[in-house]
Amino acid sequence: MTADPRVAPARAGRPLAVAAAVLGAGHAGPAVTAVGGFRRVFLPGLAGAGRPDHVALTFDDGPDAASTPAFLAALDRLGWRATFFMLGRMVDRHRSLAGEVAAAGHEIALHGYEHVSHLRRVPGRVRDDLERGVDVIAAATGRSPVWFRPPYGLISGGSYRAARRLGLRTVLWTAWGRDWTATATPSSVVADVARGLRPGGTVLLHDSDCTSAPGAWRATLGALPRLADLFAASGVAVGPLADHDVGGGGGLGGDGDLGGAGRPGRR
Repeated sequence: MTADPRVAPARAGRPLAVAAAVLGAGHAGPAVTAVGGFRRVFLPGLAGAGRPDHVALTFDDGPDAASTPAFLAALDRLGWRATFFMLGRMVDRHRSLAGEVAAAGHEIALHGYEHVSHLRRVPGRVRDDLERGVDVIAAATGRSPVWFRPPYGLISGGSYRAARRLGLRTVLWTAWGRDWTATATPSSVVADVARGLRPGGTVLLHDSDCTSAPGAWRATLGALPRLADLFAASGVAVGPLADHDVGGGGGLGGDGDLGGAGRPGRR
């Protein structure tokens, strides 16, 4: 009997399919940490859980000449320091502004060079992106980033390995303001932060609309005084990740720990 010519190739290709599935899981598997409930329970350090009397305030996607100076002025009025997760390409456009953020006493962190999902990039491209971002930020601010937050909060196997290689601690967030949408308002930003806020939480906001709806940053800026009232009512101080004691010392860290204490979307 003549063999069906489709059978042999299918059998021969089966090991390749299994290998591809394993490699794919290794690359995309860490993305499960993007699920907020999962990381809060099993990886509190990755969720940015820290001192219960403190909230870490973080901003993504800057620096942006159209908006970041307004945030610096507002934070100065409130007496707050924050952590700015900068995009390397934005630093390249606004190098002096990146330096101003650092000079104002804020912590500088890495959001990547490009705002592209790491699940769509091979590990080598992810590594190159992070290395380029670190170099650009260090040159502009005089500071080498300690913290890393991947675009969209999606961690790939390549993200994890590259961050470890560069000695970066990966941290996501506990609460966010959903402030990237065209419908965001100061009230909606505060309500969304309040919904996710926990003692010792890390709050994600944006000081640029470079990857958001045009002008969305205005809702975030308008929300800051109301967030001050929210945090005061909660009895928590506000500051950068450096003061937050994340997970007893780190997020998904350069030393390979998985979130510190307990070892257990969008942006």
